[in-house]
Amino acid sequence: MEWGRGVRELANAIDNLSAEDPSDIPRSLLAEQLIDLHWQMARLQAQIARRTYVRSPGA
Repeated sequence: MEWGRGVRELANAIDNLSAEDPSDIPRSLLAEQLIDLHWQMARLQAQIARRTYVRSPGA
């Protein structure tokens, strides 16, 4: 995978979410999306943590 591609894809996904109007989403689907968004946020936080704690060689 090319470096930075994942972050660009993440930015595009967030842009797509931003383009949606949550008031147009049926409540049952909105609840499912909220749960999924929280799971995805936890996964993103795990990736941030992985990158935060990378040590330089020899450290």
